Amino acid sequence: MHLSNLWEVRGPMLSHHCAATLALYILWITMAQVAGQEDREKTTALKDLLSRIDLDELMKKDEPPFTFPKTLKEFEYDFNEYGQLRHIITGEPFVFNAREDLHRWNQKRYEALGEIITQYVYELLEKKCNMTKAILPVDATEGEPTSFIYLSPDALSNPLKLLVLIQGSGVVRAGQWARRLIINQDLDSGTQIPFITKAVEEGYGVMVLNPNENYKEVEKPAKSACPLSPTEPSDEPAEKRERKDDKEGKKKREFYEKYRNPQKETETEQTPIRENSSSEDHVLYVWDHFVSKAAAKNVFIMAHSYGGLSFVELMNQREMQVKNKVCAVALTDSAHNIWLQETSKGTQDWMHEHCCNWVSSPEPLDTQLDPMLPDCPRVSAGTERHELTSWMSFKSIFRFFSEVLEAKEGEEAEEISNTVTTRSSSLKNKHQDL
Repeated sequence: MHLSNLWEVRGPMLSHHCAATLALYILWITMAQVAGQEDREKTTALKDLLSRIDLDELMKKDEPPFTFPKTLKEFEYDFNEYGQLRHIITGEPFVFNAREDLHRWNQKRYEALGEIITQYVYELLEKKCNMTKAILPVDATEGEPTSFIYLSPDALSNPLKLLVLIQGSGVVRAGQWARRLIINQDLDSGTQIPFITKAVEEGYGVMVLNPNENYKEVEKPAKSACPLSPTEPSDEPAEKRERKDDKEGKKKREFYEKYRNPQKETETEQTPIRENSSSEDHVLYVWDHFVSKAAAKNVFIMAHSYGGLSFVELMNQREMQVKNKVCAVALTDSAHNIWLQETSKGTQDWMHEHCCNWVSSPEPLDTQLDPMLPDCPRVSAGTERHELTSWMSFKSIFRFFSEVLEAKEGEEAEEISNTVTTRSSSLKNKHQDL
């Protein structure tokens, strides 16, 4: 068939097919444009979302509420006869990751348990160790934020020996060395109770300081909700702009709810405790109002980590008083630095004679280590774990105190003997002269 005849027969069919194809192509382009517009809107919303929150916030979707038990029993945990925290049903140790992929919730749960542990240790100090609270400031008025320390019955009246315990920084409160050890290991390693019990057995009065209780925390009043985005100036009529804003705001809210449903944490504000707003201030205040007024002839201090820094700061402020009243100081992985704290040569020399620092080290317990600074001798605590240095040095510290006291009493006895001998010789000479 001739080409012209073929076109006459199939031309209309081809023309109709091309028109249909063209229509489909136009429809596809239109749909792509619409889809592209929706994608652009979602992309814009996503960018806006990410500009307002960090990536951690995106992990908070479906997060359980921060509502936790108020007692160990409600937590289904308790301390066994060995002082170990165990589940009352399974007997297993504490499990941090109670819910997978919810680190923030697990951390909040751990902190809630930590607050219960703090109260539990307070009860042990009062019931097991027979200690009482002394409120700070001593002249606090009604409604004023306060803190407290713990005193043994003879802390102020014991004429011979007084032991002062100072922990490091952080969440630990009176009677604790390390919350992690209390929860994951046992009460002996994580609390000061073994030190208190041993000290009382050996005739010490005891003061337990509380250097991290520095302020009263109260919940802030709720604030009114802020709009999602500020209103931009525009030349559009107000009514049209409001409809547009409502439409865009609805889209954004729906998008936010789809990807983000975080819990808001309670906002708090802090009111400092007068003259106790830092660890250094607290140690100085307790010295001025309690330690310096105690009857004990020999004061012994044990300080862990940041507590060592606070003690050195006390020496900077009350150097002669400390030298006259303190017999020996045991430090464990102390955070002090005589250069940064600008200590005097006299303080450095005194620390070299009266202090010892048990530090984290792979060496066996009590192994002499090279001094890093010209202050107190350094020996191994027999562990590389910072939080364990106090417990691992327990026996060595009391032996150190006993040796220092024996040496001091020996020197005093020798001085008395020399004085008596001198007087006897003098009287004998006088008698011979007569």
